Amino acid sequence: MTTPQDLLITAMDVASSRPVGQGDLSLALAGAELIDLLDAQALTLEGDRIVPGPEGTTDDRMLDGAVSSLIREIPYESVEDWLWRRGRGLASAYVAALEAEAPDTRRRHRWNPLRSGRPDGGDAPARRHAADRWASGEPVLVGLATAAGIHDAPAEEYVGLVDDAVVTVLAAVSDAVTELEAVRQRRSIEDAAFDNIWRGE
Repeated sequence: MTTPQDLLITAMDVASSRPVGQGDLSLALAGAELIDLLDAQALTLEGDRIVPGPEGTTDDRMLDGAVSSLIREIPYESVEDWLWRRGRGLASAYVAALEAEAPDTRRRHRWNPLRSGRPDGGDAPARRHAADRWASGEPVLVGLATAAGIHDAPAEEYVGLVDDAVVTVLAAVSDAVTELEAVRQRRSIEDAAFDNIWRGE
């Protein structure tokens, strides 16, 4: 199992104080991919720039897709730019990938990353793996869940428990989610103002 898979299952299984937005989860999943690829030595970070390693494959189709989409020209891509580019629609892609691996689950339960749910059947080992990481308080998973809004905890709580590159990714995910929420609020205000004009208020 990969960190993005564990994060998605955690988003579906763990009660949250607020609904988890698909965009927030997608950004966190893109960050989770970076962290797994750092661990696999498929890339390194120079400051906030993603420096790809030699091209290769992982044991996971989604992570292979992430590797193949790395920008390999100097000055390379920033972590922030990666999150926005790779994160587009990523939650839906991971849901589809997990459903493809557990066809019985797809027939019985339509997974929704925005809703807590407990899938049945063939995904039990995957859910157990994610639950074990969550129960142990594993810093990377909990840090990503915190950034995505699945879990409420100060982000600085995890500094020192992971290396500097992972801290850089976690901070970028948190900043991107905050920026996305600001965009949502701005659009909501603009839509309300537009509605008021049409109503003559």
